[in-house]
Amino acid sequence: MQSTPAVLVLENGSVYRGTAFGQAGEAAGEVVFNTSHTGYQEILTDPSYAGQMVVMTYPLIGNYGITPDDNESSRVWARAFIVREVSNVYSNFEASTSLDDTLKKAGVIGLSGIDTRKLVREIREKGAMRGVISTIDTDEASLKDKALAIPEMTGLDLVKTVTTDKNYTLETPGARFHVAAFDYGIKTNILRLLQNAGCRVTVLKAGTTADEVIALNPDGVFLSNGPGDPAAVDYAIDTIRTLAEYSRTTRPLPIFGICLGHQLLALALGADTYKLKFGHHGSNHPVKNMASKRIEITSQNHGFAVGMDSLPESVEMTHLNLYDQTIEGIRHSELPCFSVQYHPEAAPGPHDSHYLFDEFTAMMERAKN
Repeated sequence: MQSTPAVLVLENGSVYRGTAFGQAGEAAGEVVFNTSHTGYQEILTDPSYAGQMVVMTYPLIGNYGITPDDNESSRVWARAFIVREVSNVYSNFEASTSLDDTLKKAGVIGLSGIDTRKLVREIREKGAMRGVISTIDTDEASLKDKALAIPEMTGLDLVKTVTTDKNYTLETPGARFHVAAFDYGIKTNILRLLQNAGCRVTVLKAGTTADEVIALNPDGVFLSNGPGDPAAVDYAIDTIRTLAEYSRTTRPLPIFGICLGHQLLALALGADTYKLKFGHHGSNHPVKNMASKRIEITSQNHGFAVGMDSLPESVEMTHLNLYDQTIEGIRHSELPCFSVQYHPEAAPGPHDSHYLFDEFTAMMERAKN
């Protein structure tokens, strides 16, 4: 790797100088940090990171290379990747290329050699901030102005930038259920686990209408993860609200949401959402299942949350974040609708919450009967 100087400037004027890897140039976005020790490939290819530059808290990144089968989508979505030290070599019998070469091919800039501990502490204390990384503009005042010109995440609909261009179906031999899955930025492992649970999956564009969903006659509806402010995705909220009403008046239609899908379901059911100070990004977040009283270690990636005091009487909290007491899951008391804020499919992360896919299929079985 060439030693090309690069600089990160945050919107508050903080400056971090290091060395570029990947694609040289300039990148801008909201700077967030992830506390996972592994899984950098899955993080980079997670569409939920669209519009964001990711800082890894673990100091050495890239040492096991890149394995194409581990991608969570067809491309790198993070605007930039920030690490303490990037490995020049990788060792993994499945890997076919390096992190540096992958970012070069994707046209994504990386920044290494900075004090990531200091940067993460600043984000924790002051909140997620917009920033610019550049190898071509070294003027700190100029880069700060560029950072301040970036649209804030609040009010931003990024779903339109990540959703599929056309609907498609994933066939599953011996499938017992047909699931209509909204792609707000869906991850590959979610689709894999739905298929493993015995579902034929029709993946839908984010703008698909409720009438189009109903015409498919699915056994259930899945609401995926995704980037941006959920309140800005008004078309999705309206569609989910209509599907929930259809479930009330016509036939039971189970709905299961994850991450952004959880927030959209909550908004459709009458709750509110708000932006967290620095979000939840990592694979070690403890969540309490309020029914079983068990603690699940979860994978998380989101910058918004559902307001605790905004839940209507018909919606109960099912899971609680033990770090900051925020809502991690909800369920409707009458309708077959439930969702979780975290990622039960993990990738990366623990498998404590895989049971939720079984709960979804069990709900569809009851609805069919």
